[in-house]
Amino acid sequence: MPIHRDAVQGLGLAIVASSTSPLVLLDGDLQVVGASTSFFRAFHIDADSAPGRRLLDLGDGEWNVRQLHSLLDAVGSGAAEIDAYEMDLATGRGDPRRLVLNAQKLNFGDETHRYILLSVVDVTDARIAAKLKDDLLREKAILLQELQHRVANSLQIIASVILQSARKVNSDETRLHLTDAHNRVMSVASLQQQLTASRLGEVELRAYFRKLCDSIGASMIRDHDQLVLEVKADDSTSEADVSVSLGLIVTELVINCLKHAFPGGRLGKIEVGYESRGPNWTLSVADNGVGMPKDAASATPGLGTSIVDALAHQLDAKVRVMDAHPGTIVSVAHTQIAAVADEDESDLPQAAG
Repeated sequence: MPIHRDAVQGLGLAIVASSTSPLVLLDGDLQVVGASTSFFRAFHIDADSAPGRRLLDLGDGEWNVRQLHSLLDAVGSGAAEIDAYEMDLATGRGDPRRLVLNAQKLNFGDETHRYILLSVVDVTDARIAAKLKDDLLREKAILLQELQHRVANSLQIIASVILQSARKVNSDETRLHLTDAHNRVMSVASLQQQLTASRLGEVELRAYFRKLCDSIGASMIRDHDQLVLEVKADDSTSEADVSVSLGLIVTELVINCLKHAFPGGRLGKIEVGYESRGPNWTLSVADNGVGMPKDAASATPGLGTSIVDALAHQLDAKVRVMDAHPGTIVSVAHTQIAAVADEDESDLPQAAG
């Protein structure tokens, strides 16, 4: 048995009136048939006088917007629907309110009686909050970038002081330790500069490693025809905090190669590699130098070993060392197995430091 049109209209009015969201039911002439209490309250409209009046005449005329009128006419004729249409409502009570409107024609099976259901969402406060959040994030990014610049500059000053001290001391051993400290501070300063240049977000590792190795090579390789430092990496990216740890690992392993793999000024090559597949990745540093010493397993771990072990542990990665015949390959790999591997196992050459 078909439902009478008046019953359908009455049910529709009851649903609209009980809605907690601002809803308005309009007829084909854009006259208000009914509206939710939330609509009247949100826009300060008298609920008793609104029915029978055109939407465009409500309030102080703030709803009399030509484009809104045209859109609602198109909805009533079935030619269009309003989907997330935004408009500013000048209420005369402060700044305009930003509204998001949705409207659609209701089909009661009777084309002689047209109805339009209009929903109104006031997003003014949400937009203001979003803008404040964006402004705060932008301000935070600027402050962080300034802090990174100052840290990098301070590290370079510290490195210069250490280098000057190294030149003044008479002890060869002390000079060696100070020079080693200078190189490490400079590598950290280089890392800081790379991250400052990349700003925030994802870091492109190939370019990052190349710039880092260029910095290390400039400070530690005297003859680039005699000793070559190259980077072969895929198009991987990583978060900034992860790239810091990767960069420090590369720095320690490359410094280890430069100090121990090519004694007596012999020719050689160091290659930094990185590749990833899904969540798993492998970082490697290979050289074609003299290889690992025979007593490496019994030697006391150096500072470089401890640093690489600690950083690999933070990344849930495992360190492996292989004889390359000639030279050595050190790899740091993150896999599902590495995440549960024995945390105490480490094969890093003990000569590192």
